[in-house]
Amino acid sequence: MDRKKARILVVDDHALVREMLKERLSQEPDLEVVGTAKDGLQALEKATRLGPDLVLLDIDMPGLSAFDAARQITDQSPCTRVLFLSGYVQDAYIAQALQVRAGGYTTKGGTPDGILHCVRKVLKGKICFCPEVSSRLEITDQGVRLSPGLRTRVQLLTPRELDVLSYLGRGMSKKEIARTLELSVKTVDQHSTNIMRKLDIHDRVQLARFAIREGLVQP
Repeated sequence: MDRKKARILVVDDHALVREMLKERLSQEPDLEVVGTAKDGLQALEKATRLGPDLVLLDIDMPGLSAFDAARQITDQSPCTRVLFLSGYVQDAYIAQALQVRAGGYTTKGGTPDGILHCVRKVLKGKICFCPEVSSRLEITDQGVRLSPGLRTRVQLLTPRELDVLSYLGRGMSKKEIARTLELSVKTVDQHSTNIMRKLDIHDRVQLARFAIREGLVQP
């Protein structure tokens, strides 16, 4: 009797990347790509419906942030693991990946074998970071975290505040953010106030520049 294949959902906003990942993963006898998605909302819907063992999730996508999608996916399905895939190694991205307790973070610039290595490791319940990310981390008794010298003001923010900041950095209005995160406008406004206070930035344009500089939004 054949071993059960691990079920994977591939999420990337670029169709070519999605198909290349799907084709490569499908070549493995122990892996099965059960679906693909082009953004965070579609990933959330398909993960809820398909119940994959692992979601291979691109970070920089339009709409619902990858980190908020990951948080909602794992809240709804604790057995589903998330492995972030990105073209960028940004401290802010790494910090957010750690905050949502992702199984790992690897880059699109890595080799196919490197991505497969992380996929299989995360499926086994372990964590996997590519060398470029691992070099920026330290392991302590409290867990994995960014090396102290690399931490920035971003780490003063809660995961929800980071989500709001990333959307503000994209130029979204508070109403649009509220709709995306399924929050009230009043709650988004309170998060915005907290962000400005913690960062000591009191201008919307400067907030957007900070978000871009910290890698929360790609320019």
